Amino acid sequence: MVIDGEDVRIMLWDTAGQEEFDAITKAYYRGAQACVLTFSTTDRLSFEAIKDWKMKVENECGEIPTVIVQNKVDLMDQAVVHPEEAEMLARHLGCRLIRTSVKEDVNVGSVFRYLATKCHQLMKQQYSNVVTVGQPTISAYGPTFAKTNGTIILRPSRKLSRKKTMLRKCRIL
Repeated sequence: MVIDGEDVRIMLWDTAGQEEFDAITKAYYRGAQACVLTFSTTDRLSFEAIKDWKMKVENECGEIPTVIVQNKVDLMDQAVVHPEEAEMLARHLGCRLIRTSVKEDVNVGSVFRYLATKCHQLMKQQYSNVVTVGQPTISAYGPTFAKTNGTIILRPSRKLSRKKTMLRKCRIL
């Protein structure tokens, strides 16, 4: 997808929220830069698990852009989670709430567009913070950052050596 005129690629890992694979799923979301926490409108247990999943993700990844998705809004007549509950949970966890219906293709794209935009903004900000420290001398040797006699020497790490690549990749859990 294109964000601010740049191609952004999303790698999506679906861990399915299955507790029996908890040890394995941690390896998937380690290093993630954004997260989608999804519950079903018709499944109370999936809603109640959101807090725990948010905590697990934060323990592995720190605070990353996260969206809570209420899926199956096409089945609101069978809802066991009321809209107000979902809104309160999202506010409490500091996340955006997006209601979707995968079956009807309602708001699915907006979930990924929102997170891709957030990731892109954060990456640009982080890159800008590294680049705008001053008038750096760039050297390929030694540690990635050094300060000598008031001169800041930035040495590109593998990620920062290719600006366009860094800004284009975003892993969403």
